[in-house]
Amino acid sequence: MKIRTFIKPYRIPMAIAFFFMLVELAVELSQPMLIEKVIDKGILQNDLTAVLWWGSVMVGISIIAFIGGIINSFYAAHASQSFGYDVRVSLFKKIQSFSFANFNRFPTSSLITRMTNDVTQLQNTLFMSLRIMLRAPLLVIGGTVMALFVNAKLAAILAVTIPVLVAFLIWAMNTGGRLFRNVQERIDAVNRVMRENLVSMRLIKALLRSEHENERFTRSSQDLKAKTVSALRFMETTMPVLVFVMNLSIIAILWFGHWQISSGSTKIGEVVAVVNYSLRITAAFTPLSFIIMAISRARASARRIADVLNTEVDLTDAPDAEPDFQAIQGEVAFDRVSFRYPGTDRLVLRDISFTVQPGETVAILGATGAGKSSLFQLIPRLYDVSEGAVRIDGRDVRAYKLDHLRRQIGYAPQEALLFTGTIKENIAWGKDDATMEDIVAAAKAAQIHETIASFPNGYDTVLGQKGVNLSGGQKQRLCIARALIRKPKILLLDDSTSALDLKTEQKLLEALKAYTCTTLIITQKITTAMEADHILLLEDGKLLTVGRHDELLTASELYRQIYQSQFGKEALEHA
Repeated sequence: MKIRTFIKPYRIPMAIAFFFMLVELAVELSQPMLIEKVIDKGILQNDLTAVLWWGSVMVGISIIAFIGGIINSFYAAHASQSFGYDVRVSLFKKIQSFSFANFNRFPTSSLITRMTNDVTQLQNTLFMSLRIMLRAPLLVIGGTVMALFVNAKLAAILAVTIPVLVAFLIWAMNTGGRLFRNVQERIDAVNRVMRENLVSMRLIKALLRSEHENERFTRSSQDLKAKTVSALRFMETTMPVLVFVMNLSIIAILWFGHWQISSGSTKIGEVVAVVNYSLRITAAFTPLSFIIMAISRARASARRIADVLNTEVDLTDAPDAEPDFQAIQGEVAFDRVSFRYPGTDRLVLRDISFTVQPGETVAILGATGAGKSSLFQLIPRLYDVSEGAVRIDGRDVRAYKLDHLRRQIGYAPQEALLFTGTIKENIAWGKDDATMEDIVAAAKAAQIHETIASFPNGYDTVLGQKGVNLSGGQKQRLCIARALIRKPKILLLDDSTSALDLKTEQKLLEALKAYTCTTLIITQKITTAMEADHILLLEDGKLLTVGRHDELLTASELYRQIYQSQFGKEALEHA
């Protein structure tokens, strides 16, 4: 997708703004010729009537230019702000469609910079283009043409000088574009450090790492400063070059104009008019260094935004996937599944096969890095398998529409993620049309209702950022309630009961039975696994064994070690 496609809907407002900019430009270009009339027909002829007439004409067209400028600003602002809004919304929607693999390509800080700083650069550049940017080059061209019309011999100096300066500006713009791309990348780096610090502020203070983080931020900021200064210095050097060359041209015009006046081949008013056009062209070149800098930054930003918009989402509905609104039953089967994360060579899951019947509860145990969370992410197709197939009700998950599949799966992630808003809004976030009865029922099943009721504002209690005013166990139970509110056929709990005490967890597992859903629980607790119909034991991406608690105590050395680590040797011998 090209950025210019976002401009098309606003062609009419842009055309209106452009027209009134031309009105302003026409007035400005006519001023030197009117000054010539005042001098040659009024002042030199001692004709006060001519002076008043041509002076009145100058005042009248200045008023027209003033009105045109106001209308131009109105439509330029409308077009640019609407354009920025459309680009930002499209970016956000595109990011929402990304798979996890797509997110790995763009750091979070970079996406934030592109949606804010880069979009603002484009938005401001479009506004300035309609207001002043196009006016400057048109003034240069129009001024040269009008000067040639007044006196071709004197204006020939401008006709030779202007193309050289234009070539110089094009070179400067291309070089500046490369420099400002580096600047935007350094802004990404600064945003990344800021984001990491804001998210981890408690840890930084607890471990006394403030000085270290200050140094890290200082390094990133100094790098940004160095790249920005380098880019700005380069762009600012264009201005002295332009003014110097134009001043030489004006001196040449005055020199040759003097000889032509002396010889009688040129009137004083003509020389004044050509010099006036030269001064206006010089004045137009004055903001050109700023304009070129803005265009260079906008080009860099446009490429960065286009990179996101043109990214191919690698996880989409299959072409032959048919809408299927029939509720799934909940059978989950892994058939010789192997998986590696995109862009890597190492398999995190290898040749996994098992089947879970509808309504069963399965606990998944294993050391950190065994592949438990990776296995979970394949069920709702957050990633696609590398080999084999994941099937639900005997049907490959890739044959389902993504919306249809995920709508019937409840998922509580390993990290309890809550949004700024009320408790009611956070629970209802799992279901668009949730009623208050649904919210309360889900909260009761998740064993959080009594806690919510104890708050002064109950379900209307406002949560801080990421649920900062709740304990770890309370946040986990709210996330479970959010997963339960959609009454899923498959429930995935990714170690989301780790902060619960045994009594609360026991009540939760008992309440889940009323939902008659297939439940898969990643856990490190043997007490949780003992309540499951089956236990999957993973190690280094391989499925070691499947069985019930008593079966694994007999058959699996690793399971006995986990049991002993939690209950002691005497409990193991007794078991």
